Amino acid sequence: MNLRSLKIFALVMEEGTLARAAQTMHLSQSAASRLLQLLEEEFDIHLFHRDSRRLIPTAEAEAFYPEALRILSQIEALPGFVQRIQSDRPEPFRIIAQTRIVNGLIIPAIALIRAAFADQPMKLEIHPRRDLGRRMMNDRYDIGVTALPLPVDHPAPVRLGTAPLKIAIARDHPLATRYVLRPPDMAGVPYIALDETTVIRRIADREIAATGTHLDVAHEVSLGSAAYRLVERGLGFTFADPVALDPELEGKVRLIDWEPQMDVEIGYFIPDGNSKPDLTRAFEDALRTVYARRCGESQIKYGETQG
Repeated sequence: MNLRSLKIFALVMEEGTLARAAQTMHLSQSAASRLLQLLEEEFDIHLFHRDSRRLIPTAEAEAFYPEALRILSQIEALPGFVQRIQSDRPEPFRIIAQTRIVNGLIIPAIALIRAAFADQPMKLEIHPRRDLGRRMMNDRYDIGVTALPLPVDHPAPVRLGTAPLKIAIARDHPLATRYVLRPPDMAGVPYIALDETTVIRRIADREIAATGTHLDVAHEVSLGSAAYRLVERGLGFTFADPVALDPELEGKVRLIDWEPQMDVEIGYFIPDGNSKPDLTRAFEDALRTVYARRCGESQIKYGETQG
């Protein structure tokens, strides 16, 4: 099996276009297309319907994708596995997390438990959401935290909560005094949008289109943290939830309720055969404590036990 063909297939599934996948692998589009063709010929499978703008996955591709992720993850994990068996250091507690929630959720949760587990090394791996499925298929982690849903068939996610999407706008903007904002209020205000591969952009596009309105994109970025800093500098507004907004920006950026209501699910995954149950439970409690502080939901606090 050609691993490059398998990787280009997974990237097309994640990125949505052959052009993006080819760029990620530093290939021409014709070379990437040939790799996909080789994969289809090797397994006698039809993976995509092709139109003028993008590749549309077939039912066979959707079924094949999780197994492709599993194979790629196991191969990518081999160097780290060799390093671990050659080292005498304690096995770290491995956290994998989506990029957008690291500063607002993961790092504060680590800080909460650090004193109780001072001698335990920790490893935080940060990835875009589209890459997390591949990491979780490998099971080489202790807990994975992300927006839901995620294309992982096992283990089942544990729901942390529903974070409301709000308008993020500079505190000195005239609209920052409002308690609720709606699509007509944003006319003429530059919209700083996340790109179309992100779950936040898809939610926003779907819910806004359902109202019969439209927001013109003035700027587009691939990371929420970049969007928040553009907002801080007064260049427009974006959508953010309280978990995602960097804590250090709270004095400069205000989150305002948005109608129609839009929500993003936040959850985590714990693989089977967890080797550090006490630390995992403590980190779960810490996640819930930080989530409650950021989103105002009633959640279990760190240090409490679940009855």
